[in-house]
Order: sequence, then structure tokens, then C-alpha cells
Amino acid sequence: MSTDVGTPEGANARELVHFVTQQTRFALLTNIVQHPAQLPSMYELEQLNPSVSEATVYKHVQKLIDAGVVESVALPEDERRQGNPWKFYRLTDEGRAFLAEHNLLEAEATLQRIYETISDKSDKMIRYENAPRPDVDT
Repeated sequence: MSTDVGTPEGANARELVHFVTQQTRFALLTNIVQHPAQLPSMYELEQLNPSVSEATVYKHVQKLIDAGVVESVALPEDERRQGNPWKFYRLTDEGRAFLAEHNLLEAEATLQRIYETISDKSDKMIRYENAPRPDVDT
């Protein structure tokens, strides 16, 4: 299956919509969109999906990267601090455009408000959430 985000409308676009709306992948995309900086770390994605194994979260994030919907961004080496994350995940510009074009970002503001209501975050989760992020346009 071709999952190139840059594919024209038609069969490939339908395949990509099906691909990104698979339950685990769509949950991960939702987590990225609802994150305060729209740049969660792998740990944050794992914590937001407790019923999914860490290996499965990683595998699906990698599939989204391979499809061109998500990309990893790293904090510059001189800004990294021990105990804080340095690698983060965000929608690519093409991925955001594709999701918007197919009405898959309609609940973005609502998702962000829901994220703000999560009250049982661990200290590590709060520390990771507040860790410095790369300076990227989201």
C-alpha cells in the first residue's frame, strides 16, 4: 500500500485515510494534536495510551513517520538536559494538510481542552510535558 501523503486524490488518498484512522494510529495522531506544544515525546505518547504496549506505540509512530504524516524533531544537543526528553513527534505540514482536508482535525480545540483536564499525570509526565521543546512552527 502506498502511504505517501503527497499522493493525488483517489485510491491512494482513501488508503491513507484508512491507514491514519486505524485505532492506534488515530489515537497517536490525536495525542500529538492535543499536546500543549503539539510535540509529545515517546514517553508521553506511551503514557497517554496505557492499554497499548510501548513497542506497539513505537511501531505505529514509525509507520506514521514512514507515511510522511508525522516527523520526529530533536532538541539541539547543547539544549538537552539529563532526565528530560530530547526527541519529539509532530505532524508534518503535509500530514496536517491531509488530515485537515479530510476533516480529521475538526476536534482539535476540543481535544486540547480535554488534555488540559487530565488530572492524574505522574510527576515524570508533568516534567516531560514541561521540558524544553525544539523551536519549530506547529
